[in-house]
Amino acid sequence: MGEDAGGGHEFVVVANRLPVDEVTGEDGQHRWERSPGGLVSALQPVVRQRGGAWVGWTGSAGEAPEPFDIDGMRLRPVPLSAEEVDQYYEGQSNATIWPLFHDLVEQPTHRRDWRRAYEAVNRRFARAAADAAAPDATVWVHDYQLLLVPAMLRELRPDVRIGFFLHIPFPPVELFMQLPRRRELLTGLLGADLVGFQGALAAQNFLRLTRLLAGLEPKDDRVEVDGRTVVARAFPISIDVAEVDQLTADPAVQERARQLRTELGGDRRLLLGVDRLDYTKGIEQRLEAYHDLLADGEISNDDVVLVQVATPSRQRITQYQQLRERVEREVGRTTGEFGDVGRAPVHYLFQSFGRAELVALYLAADVMLVTPLRDGMNLVAKEFVAARRDEQGALVLSEFTGAAAELDDAFLVNAHDTDDIKRGILEALNADPQDLAARMRHMREQVRAHDIDYWARDFLGVLGVPGAPPEAREAAAAKS
Repeated sequence: MGEDAGGGHEFVVVANRLPVDEVTGEDGQHRWERSPGGLVSALQPVVRQRGGAWVGWTGSAGEAPEPFDIDGMRLRPVPLSAEEVDQYYEGQSNATIWPLFHDLVEQPTHRRDWRRAYEAVNRRFARAAADAAAPDATVWVHDYQLLLVPAMLRELRPDVRIGFFLHIPFPPVELFMQLPRRRELLTGLLGADLVGFQGALAAQNFLRLTRLLAGLEPKDDRVEVDGRTVVARAFPISIDVAEVDQLTADPAVQERARQLRTELGGDRRLLLGVDRLDYTKGIEQRLEAYHDLLADGEISNDDVVLVQVATPSRQRITQYQQLRERVEREVGRTTGEFGDVGRAPVHYLFQSFGRAELVALYLAADVMLVTPLRDGMNLVAKEFVAARRDEQGALVLSEFTGAAAELDDAFLVNAHDTDDIKRGILEALNADPQDLAARMRHMREQVRAHDIDYWARDFLGVLGVPGAPPEAREAAAAKS
């Protein structure tokens, strides 16, 4: 399917995970289904139109299945052993790189065996990409689990054009320099032709690092490396607005929103938080601010309720287990002090929800609380805005999200300062309805004009993908 005579693909996506989930049907048979999410929705048409392939891990340890097709995409699984899942994924990726790239919200752990596993797995991904790519193909590598892949792939296949996009923040030089084998990680990224970031500050951090660590001389948004030009730019990722539109227009979703409103809020105003249970998301600080508002008498359990969805995440990692204990203790404290029989001040939901249920929650909420301590973008904020076709509802948003640069009509807060979170919540609750509608209208215009398709076209246009849409090529020319 779309392979050239040499057996390669003209366009290859490389990511830690394949865009599929293994599900068990009613007949007991295992099958693959396409994963939900904006990234898959954005890239599937590109992969399909170009006869492309997606290289990644299935999510299960052990031998990988043979390559297979789904929804017009050729999927090429990369195997990971149980030990590699522990060392490469849960270790180096999520206990070392993740906390350091998020400004040391938690202290990273450094281990040689993790670094060795990370290098070995990155090399395996690079070989799989090299095997999948046709001559002069385009390869798009994604995220912090695969920082070494661009240079490894460049060594194996100097003919291919390589893009890399980092979905999480890129830290200041002073933090990056704390990483063992820091030069190898930077060299890995410099193997790409285009390195994309969520925001301009991250791109500047990267370019400054090339000067201080590699002795290079960046100019504007590019740097020369071994006779090649590497471009570093911001490409703020977004959401699948069309999918959200479809769900908000669904009568079943609208009815579910009314049910949730009655069941969770009743006659009270509903505050909503939807986050992975991660220490970067600021859930503890948010709960503390809410507790203090109740304690100070600035809000009442008779008037306001908080619904906090905490999606399980990385539960085998110690810091995440400890975080869950602290969050649940804080929920219990607030409920014990301010709850009434049949009228809890906090509904805490430690579970995953489907897309339709999430959109129903967005529609039911009066105030959306998105207060991470550090976040590359935060798509929940954009999903909430896209869902509110009624131009109602308020968004309280952390200054430390990539989304804050685009959604500046939100009630912006310092998520590290519980007093400032309290201020933002009170301003949102007490805002004039006309002001709220104007804010929401402006934010919706921004999100609708810059959706996930815009993001993908923009990146691929700058990368110079043959056949990129004209508007992407024109944007690339204007930026060059």
